[in-house]
Amino acid sequence: MKRIIYLSFYFKPDICAGSFRNSTLVIELAKQTLDKNIVLDVFTTLPNRYSTFYVGAQEYEEIDNLRIHRIAVPSHRSGMLDQVFAFWHFYNAVWKFNQSKNADLVFASSSRLFTAYLGYKLAKKCKAPLYLDIRDLFVDTINDIFKLKLVKIIIIPILKIIEAKTFNYAKHINLISSGFKDYFLSFKSPNYSYFPNGIDEEFISGNKSNHSDEVSNLHKLIVYAGNIGEGQGLHRIIPRAAQILGNSFKFLIIGDGGAKKLLEEEIKNLGLTNVILNNPVSRDELQSFYLKSDFLFLHLNDYPAFRKVLPSKIFELATFNKPIIAGVAGFSAHFIKNEVSHSFVFNPCDAIQLVEYLKNSKSNSIINRSEFVERFRRSKINNAMAESILSYI
Repeated sequence: MKRIIYLSFYFKPDICAGSFRNSTLVIELAKQTLDKNIVLDVFTTLPNRYSTFYVGAQEYEEIDNLRIHRIAVPSHRSGMLDQVFAFWHFYNAVWKFNQSKNADLVFASSSRLFTAYLGYKLAKKCKAPLYLDIRDLFVDTINDIFKLKLVKIIIIPILKIIEAKTFNYAKHINLISSGFKDYFLSFKSPNYSYFPNGIDEEFISGNKSNHSDEVSNLHKLIVYAGNIGEGQGLHRIIPRAAQILGNSFKFLIIGDGGAKKLLEEEIKNLGLTNVILNNPVSRDELQSFYLKSDFLFLHLNDYPAFRKVLPSKIFELATFNKPIIAGVAGFSAHFIKNEVSHSFVFNPCDAIQLVEYLKNSKSNSIINRSEFVERFRRSKINNAMAESILSYI
């Protein structure tokens, strides 16, 4: 019997892009390997993405040829040090479990490099092929966000060594964004693919009416849902825009993350009453908030590293028949302008540009993105990606 080790720090029922991507891909892989005498061992964590959202999950599940191992990690509030500590706990537990076991293929889906590095260590130990799914350029992002000399002089060079070892060992690397392509030019050994994020069936099958009966006539509602971190930079755009727009517009922010306090402080300092903060909610509840909105909002901070990414949130928002406002640059801006109808792209952190669009927006046209939805169904992408993964076993 052959064995695949599958690594993803986040998995269902956690709520984040990594969980949504990997939970569905695992199901497709299990389906394609069911009659091939292959066991799929998934190593992940118990839900821990947000301290304000908790849902129970089993530590171990076994369904046919699929075995899911969920490891309890210390709770964190998305700070760098507590995330490092949580991952170290995950790393040690996975290594200990697999120390005396073999594998025929190691797959790792990674946004912060270290899950990829764990995959490299396990693959090397087992003398197995390594297939990586890279969801973010961690070293690039750290280099942009952290300005301390200690980070630049000591930590970045160490991370680059880890990155080079990991990427050069891999047989195959999938890049979730084609904007990453230039960054990987120096890594010649792997084969490459570009399977992006996709749209989950639960968003496709829901009611996507153009306007909800509950939309208020008193104000226009702008909804953001997702992580509230330095990478999103909401504290640099929403309070200022809300202050200028006044009470004819209301922002509803649903989520949690390391920069939520910064956003709360800005709201308090400006005395704003038209910005509402909600803790993370289930995906079913989230859809009802989207349907009540007048605009759906997406934003990335103004860092060079973010000009290469393609946020998973684009695919989710595009299934709803609502105008999309996106403060993004680079590859994301190009993708949205060319692929997502009824969208407005503005420069990250440019509150004036955002305000001018909202004040002048009069679009009441019927929005239909069915062609986009059909092209980027998660099920289609997973089917092709699973076939690619299994070609290495």
